[in-house]
Amino acid sequence: MATRSARVREAAAHHFGHESLLPGQEEAVSALLDEHDVLLVAPTGAGKSLTYQLAGLLLGGCTVVVSPLLALQQDQVDGLTEAGIGAARLSSAESAGDREEALRAARAGDVRFLLLSPEQLANPDVLAEVASLEPTLVAVDEAHCVSSWGHDFRPDYLRLGELVERLGSPRVVAMTATAALPTQEDIVEQLRLRRHRVVVTGFERDNIALTVERFADGHEQRDRVLELVDELSAELVGPGGGSGIVYCRTRKGAEMYADALRERGHRAAAYHAGLPQRRRAEVHEAFMDDGHDGGLDLVAATSAFGMGIDKPDIRFVVHADVPESPDTYYQEVGRAGRDREPARAVLAYRPEDLSLGRFFATPVPKPADVRAVVAALEAAGSDDPREVSQHVDFGPRKTGRLVNLVGLARASGDLPEDAPVGRLVEAVVARAEAQRRLEASRVEMMRAYAETDRCRSAFLLGYFGADTRTRCGACDNCVAGTAPGEEPDADQPYAAQSTVRHVEFGPGTVTDVEEDRVTVLFEEVGYRTLALEVVEDRGLLEEA
Repeated sequence: MATRSARVREAAAHHFGHESLLPGQEEAVSALLDEHDVLLVAPTGAGKSLTYQLAGLLLGGCTVVVSPLLALQQDQVDGLTEAGIGAARLSSAESAGDREEALRAARAGDVRFLLLSPEQLANPDVLAEVASLEPTLVAVDEAHCVSSWGHDFRPDYLRLGELVERLGSPRVVAMTATAALPTQEDIVEQLRLRRHRVVVTGFERDNIALTVERFADGHEQRDRVLELVDELSAELVGPGGGSGIVYCRTRKGAEMYADALRERGHRAAAYHAGLPQRRRAEVHEAFMDDGHDGGLDLVAATSAFGMGIDKPDIRFVVHADVPESPDTYYQEVGRAGRDREPARAVLAYRPEDLSLGRFFATPVPKPADVRAVVAALEAAGSDDPREVSQHVDFGPRKTGRLVNLVGLARASGDLPEDAPVGRLVEAVVARAEAQRRLEASRVEMMRAYAETDRCRSAFLLGYFGADTRTRCGACDNCVAGTAPGEEPDADQPYAAQSTVRHVEFGPGTVTDVEEDRVTVLFEEVGYRTLALEVVEDRGLLEEA
């Protein structure tokens, strides 16, 4: 009888023509076959889709894939269909007849993979139909969206844990490209993963040279960003293809840079959430098809230009402003060089821009607004923000965030079911305050990244809890020779991923250890970097 490893590899070769697997794929599939749920953290291009596809085929039955974008869903359907595997999509883009045919084919066993959005799964009628299929596996793509601590929180994902249980509690594989420790832990909790395994692979992006340029003046910063794009385009983008992205914190900035780049002769366009959906689709399509007439070499964009941008030949990413967190930064940087060819990532750093991160930080709700939403939830008899908002004096967006915070507070287990409204309100505000503190600490970690003389790749890997002790050799600090060694110290008192307790900040997890400092993610105050000499002299940390 073939071993589990052999079965996984034979399936990869037979169904998809892969004679070898990428790091983490076999481990994740084997864990699923061994009745574990899995959180897979791996960059785009590292084969997350193949992981759930192999597991689904080997488990048998129907696999439900939850994905946030129609384009991503269709790409997966097309790929599976080309491989001769039955797949279908349930979405608003299909007619009622097409949807019924997809479900009929799934019931007959002709459709092995059914793709839909979290909004579709939350529809009671759709949920009942999907539950009747008795799926053996649920794959949640872009799983960081389920986490209120993540950098791309999407409220529609919040109910997925409950919805998956109503499908009969199939095995679950949650997949994301970037998730720091608090996001990983929140994904596990919110999706209610059981006997879970966390598989983290491929954080290293050694083909991307990381650089920071510092500015004191905003006009100088703007002019240099434009010069950088000129230089990088001339160096890295040519007749054979290639493209670049300029990330901005504001819609106004994206428009400004797009206009300026066009004036300098570049095929460029702006992309942000304020544009009509049709225009955003046009820009996305033109960027993906940059080699043809009407295509785009450059996009000046806000963070809205994210999911679905799986373009292999993006040669550079320039951040015209400081992002709000290393989470966002590394996610956006990782859109470059997915073909594994050399790529560049440049951060234009002006310390004053850090205030943008504080300005855009999630506000702490007023207790009166929380109390109003609690009452509205009872009056509406529903947790649908659109229905709840009819009973309050503010709109669905704000209502949705407060509904989610109330749900998170109730689900935390810290409150009895019959807790008075006042205690529930306090718990909601406390959670929002904790999130605000974490966001503020992430802003400070961006300052630390921009100002470090350490290997920039090692710094980011340390932030994500990956234990690396080698320099990348390609970032500006490594090239300049200022980056110190990353060799492990046998006498180091703390280890990455160890649990500690601070006399003031409480419990936390060590994320990174350097020669003279240690970075800890504390549950109550977020990230803190502490001088080891002070920690040791004052006895500030103890192993928990």
